[in-house]
Amino acid sequence: MLENLFRKEGYTRITKAVSAAEALLAVRTTRFDIIILDVMLPDMDGFSLCTELRKTITTPILFLTARSSDMDKLQGLFLGGDDYVTKPFNPMEVVARIQAHLRRSALYSSDVGTVENLYRYDTFTVNRTTGQLIINDVDTPCPAKELELLLHFCKHPNRVFTAQQLYEQVWGTMVQGDEKTVVIHISRLRKKLEADPSHPKLIVTLRGIGYKFVPPSGE
Repeated sequence: MLENLFRKEGYTRITKAVSAAEALLAVRTTRFDIIILDVMLPDMDGFSLCTELRKTITTPILFLTARSSDMDKLQGLFLGGDDYVTKPFNPMEVVARIQAHLRRSALYSSDVGTVENLYRYDTFTVNRTTGQLIINDVDTPCPAKELELLLHFCKHPNRVFTAQQLYEQVWGTMVQGDEKTVVIHISRLRKKLEADPSHPKLIVTLRGIGYKFVPPSGE
């Protein structure tokens, strides 16, 4: 049903996999713009598959699953998922989210020459052109949405954003409850960047207001 809907929307290069093994093989041989991933698979659960995929690729991953509890959603996002939609779902919502991810990716690629490409601080460097995050001189894997979120913060230092604003500006759409997606991605960035993630000094929470990026000393 989704494949037919995507084709009607003009997406024709679609690969389907009915198992984790097929998915891993497809990813080894083909570069994808986005991955839609179920959790209930015959040979490996989708959470474990996401972990395997994140070892080699930063492609946006959207979970689409009947596992609808908050713990399932949090687990999917913590393991590297970029978005999470639960069944039953509105097919057009899935299309809208896919379009938003692809639109953001296209915008990200097209404006590389018109915005600052390199943000260098005393503890880390983020390179928009190469898609790299270097922490203490170590090239650190960073999924696409984490990188986009970090670049957004770097572009707007010391500016406060609500979770809703961040989702709209980085993910490109907004559905009720998606604040959790932002919270998880900020948590993942803090684990990479902060000396003490439980007491962050770079991506700061202003309770009841939002989040802001405070550039480290030695910028």
